[in-house]
Amino acid sequence: MKSLEDKIAEWGGNPARMLQNSPVGKYVYPIPAEFSNWMEEQRAWREGVVLFDQSVHMTDLYVRGPDVMRLLSDLAVNSFKGFGPNKAKQIVCVNEEGFLIGDCILFGLGEDEVNIVGRPNLPNWVQFHAETGGYDVTVERDERRIDAPDAPRKTYRYELQGPKAMALLEELNEGGPLVTKFFQMGEITIAGCRARTLSHGMGGAEGLEFWGPAEDGPAVKAAILKAGASHGLRQAGARAYSSVAAESGWIPSPVPAIYEGEATRAYREWLPAASFEGVASIGGSFQSDDIRDYYVTPWDFDYGRVVKFDHDFIGRAALEKMAEGPHRQKITLVWDRDGVLEIFAGLMGPDPKPKLMEMPTGHYAAHPFDAVLGGEGRRIGFSTYPTYTVNESAWISLAVVEPEFASPGSRVELLWGEDPVSEKPVVERHRQMRLGAEVQPWPIHAASRESYRKRG
Repeated sequence: MKSLEDKIAEWGGNPARMLQNSPVGKYVYPIPAEFSNWMEEQRAWREGVVLFDQSVHMTDLYVRGPDVMRLLSDLAVNSFKGFGPNKAKQIVCVNEEGFLIGDCILFGLGEDEVNIVGRPNLPNWVQFHAETGGYDVTVERDERRIDAPDAPRKTYRYELQGPKAMALLEELNEGGPLVTKFFQMGEITIAGCRARTLSHGMGGAEGLEFWGPAEDGPAVKAAILKAGASHGLRQAGARAYSSVAAESGWIPSPVPAIYEGEATRAYREWLPAASFEGVASIGGSFQSDDIRDYYVTPWDFDYGRVVKFDHDFIGRAALEKMAEGPHRQKITLVWDRDGVLEIFAGLMGPDPKPKLMEMPTGHYAAHPFDAVLGGEGRRIGFSTYPTYTVNESAWISLAVVEPEFASPGSRVELLWGEDPVSEKPVVERHRQMRLGAEVQPWPIHAASRESYRKRG
């Protein structure tokens, strides 16, 4: 079987060029594009209640055995003091040089059992070390639908969010009191089916994620839809769901820092060429022949707050040297109205037209990277996940920039479109454009910053 290392060699040892020209487009959510219309589905998590069906687009990695906690502690920047059954947390891993591999949600299912849920790059990293590091653990994968279209999934996973979510959940619950303390796990019973829950929220309102055996999914969803009708429930389709990250301030998919260097060679030789890391694409105006220019540190994504030097882990020495900074900062960019209108007006003008910005999410690669420019056109960072949100009546994106440009109200410029245009078949011929943007905090919604994020 061809490995990722073999595939990089076929590209002359240049993984940046390989990813920039990958034929694969953006990350896929294999659910209906819309259940009603994406604008009202967006409004639902800010004004009412929305149902997210997360059953098919994420990888689940179950890790069991007496060395589970030792494995996780050896890999993650997080502290595991106080972690155990019925607890959940974000797990963040870096390479030996302190650059990000990825992050996922970690669920404590039992004394010696956890589930890691998210995009495949972090489950892959954990599985590799579980299998090659001499740990007394076993791993079981439950693949996202796109990687195993015919395989049944172990669980359904739903989420109800929005200011009316808790009222609906209380009405649906046939069991004991709901656990609503932030990032604590509990139980709920819906339509006679018991499920486990995780308390978290977005849009400044509480909500619950809950999951159970896949065979219970249809009955649970039917009960939710029936009870939800009187609450104005909306189901979120793929179009609305793809815009959640930009509003909530989460960057889902860093380029995992594994594509070069001896420290990760064995991992690249273990990863198949057809893995997520092997087929993922980079798209946008931030173009470099050096893959390291796409790597990020925990501080770039505001994960410095979870780095704890109370245990030994891969990358600890490098992070200790980085800790004092300076660090780039994550921000929200609000794109200038006139610049956005110029892009759309250009689609009705002569060729070459501007790069299409599909609504509500304009990105077209697994790893969107657009250049952010400061004074005199100097590149000061990158922008990712351009999104139109009806809740803000604006195009926004998340960005990572040098600290002197990160103050709210600061002005920067964006480059939209590729130059040169890559070989990705999802990218049409176009011309690159420059437009202004204003720096704002993240999440952009004040209630989210003041309640959801503070509770974290």
